[in-house]
Amino acid sequence: MTADRSLRARAGAGSARRILRSLVLLPLFGLLAGCNLVVMQPSGDIAMQQRNLVLASTGLMLLIIVPVIVLTLLFAWRYRASNTAARHDPDWDHSTGLEVVIWTAPLMIIIALGALTWISTHTLDPFRPLSRIEPGKPVAANVKPLEVQVVALDWKWLFFYPEYNVATVNELAAPVNRPIQFKITASSVMNAFYVPALAGMIYAMPGMQTQLHAVINKAGEYEGLSSHYSGSGFSRMTFKFHGLEGDGFDQWVAKVKQQGSDLTRDAYLELERPSERVPVTYYSSFADGLFDKIVGMCAVPGKMCMHEMMAIDAKGGAGKESRENAERLQYDNRHTQRGDEPPGATTPASHRAPKSESPDADKTHEGSGQGHSAPDQTNN
Repeated sequence: MTADRSLRARAGAGSARRILRSLVLLPLFGLLAGCNLVVMQPSGDIAMQQRNLVLASTGLMLLIIVPVIVLTLLFAWRYRASNTAARHDPDWDHSTGLEVVIWTAPLMIIIALGALTWISTHTLDPFRPLSRIEPGKPVAANVKPLEVQVVALDWKWLFFYPEYNVATVNELAAPVNRPIQFKITASSVMNAFYVPALAGMIYAMPGMQTQLHAVINKAGEYEGLSSHYSGSGFSRMTFKFHGLEGDGFDQWVAKVKQQGSDLTRDAYLELERPSERVPVTYYSSFADGLFDKIVGMCAVPGKMCMHEMMAIDAKGGAGKESRENAERLQYDNRHTQRGDEPPGATTPASHRAPKSESPDADKTHEGSGQGHSAPDQTNN
């Protein structure tokens, strides 16, 4: 009798401990409320279509996954060792009906996924101009897309607005419900332009121009970032994207013109130096053809542009005279020639202590590295 009471007491204590642990863990679920699932709750039509594609693909795959899980549990319960009433047929080895179900269902789902992928690949092609602003609202014939030229620098973002002749660093803005055409490149190493609320990730590569067509449907402030590792300042390579309603975008352009300075070619070469934690910077104008020179990898004076080199190659090469072009085509060593930190440098190549060992190291070496301070990039 005493032993039974002791066992019941221990069992009760164990149950109480389990309940207490559950109650302690319960508040932790509240922390999940702070998660920003922007990819699943976007504010742009392209990102919304991509979200729907993810949900549709997941749903189609669950048509197989869920029944398999359920049947696995059902079979384990039905044919457990203690269930002597379950049918035992050790000589069974084939069922045409089961084979048809097992192979037909996955085949139909694969066909559906293939059709969905083919259609969405063409519909959501980033080079394809938008056909609609949102569901049921096609793009008007007289609407001109806003062109934004994007340059991934080390380690900040430069945005040109050719229509307004203004440029910004680490701040992007666009009117609500107006198509945006992004032209994207990089100054040195490969990067990736990504605004999760707007559209998918698009790579930025030196010497090349990629594109992205998108639209923002809701006013607000959204996060933009680099989603491809590009060196020691990668984690701080972020920017704000503003979706503006009414005359908000025109007011923003006016502010940029009022507070900005001129982005000359020399100013760009100074801006292009590797630097971190660069504040938002405005430019009221920029040099003609600067973006094209960045794409052509000839923003540095004396360098040969990509189209010039390709024209020479198309003619069969320059022969012996091509040796004179060798120095004009050397581009990747420009940072080290100026004494700057290489874009992809990490410890110890960056000459800085690991951040985990020296919390103040990034403050000491903020900017271009190797003892060089970051250029003055505050608003004027």
